[in-house]
Amino acid sequence: MTERKPPGVPFESWVDKQIRDAQTRGEFDRLPGAGKPLPEDTAYDELWWVRRKMAREGLSVLPPTLALRKEAEDALAAAYAAPSERIVRKIIAEINAKILDMMLKPPPGPPLGLKRYDVEEVVREWRARREGRTAAE
Repeated sequence: MTERKPPGVPFESWVDKQIRDAQTRGEFDRLPGAGKPLPEDTAYDELWWVRRKMAREGLSVLPPTLALRKEAEDALAAAYAAPSERIVRKIIAEINAKILDMMLKPPPGPPLGLKRYDVEEVVREWRARREGRTAAE
């Protein structure tokens, strides 16, 4: 847009003409997001670009206690899928150490609400799952 608004021409009509001319030249064709609705969140946010990059890269920022809850769930699932009892014990020991550390030095944020896993109970459940039955049977 190298042209300046001529004096005496209403601003709105000059802008409309610039947009029409650009559309005619095809300058709006194949823009990123063409044909898609605008994002719902239209409030001004200084960190919009950080949030968009984190979403694009699959990152999230959780309070430490919530992050540990998620990590504990993932660790338990990994233990149940482990190929050997030794690995089950290693996974549970590592997550139990983290849970104990968080219990002894609580960070700011919501309460942890977790207790350490019973390694023997997890191993029993792991064995039962490997045999195709539940531990309650």
